[in-house]
Amino acid sequence: MVARRWNRVRLSWMPARRWNRVRLSWYVADKEPWVFALAIGLIIAAFGFALQAVFAHKADKRNLAREEEMRNLTCLARNVYFEARGEPVAGQFAVAHVTMNRKASGRFSDSVCGVVYQKNWDPLRRRYVGAFSWTELDTLPTPTAAEWERAWKVAEAVYYGRELPALEGALFYHATHIKPDWAKDKKPVARIGKHVFYR
Repeated sequence: MVARRWNRVRLSWMPARRWNRVRLSWYVADKEPWVFALAIGLIIAAFGFALQAVFAHKADKRNLAREEEMRNLTCLARNVYFEARGEPVAGQFAVAHVTMNRKASGRFSDSVCGVVYQKNWDPLRRRYVGAFSWTELDTLPTPTAAEWERAWKVAEAVYYGRELPALEGALFYHATHIKPDWAKDKKPVARIGKHVFYR
């Protein structure tokens, strides 16, 4: 019985003795290399975290830019589709170029979606009206495969500058079956399909 108690005391006393040895070794040891290694480790860790944060921020910016690009491309394709899907391809390109010319002009929004969905006050109708008539409709037909695909390809070609502008400086157009008052003050530059384009 005494032996058991002695063993228990000895077992509890041994970790404390080892801990005391470790503490004593630490106090007598030269700490300079340890402090240096710790400082270097902290610097490397901080640098690693900073690099990770920079790359994460760049990836987020790239993703946001990609999303914004897809939003603008979709707005351009929708404008081509709803404004000129029954027109010849040249007419679709012309509508896309007018949209992009407006964006670049500084007189309209600086985003494609902003240009497409812009609304202006009309004193005659006493309400805001869309720059493009289809944006005022409550319901729109779902774009169909072939026509939507063609509108998307036209939008991509114009958005990425693969199609040279045919109507340089054109900012306005209207259907041939109407004669809006604003057209008197504009210079006509082309008639393509059922649209007249103005500078």
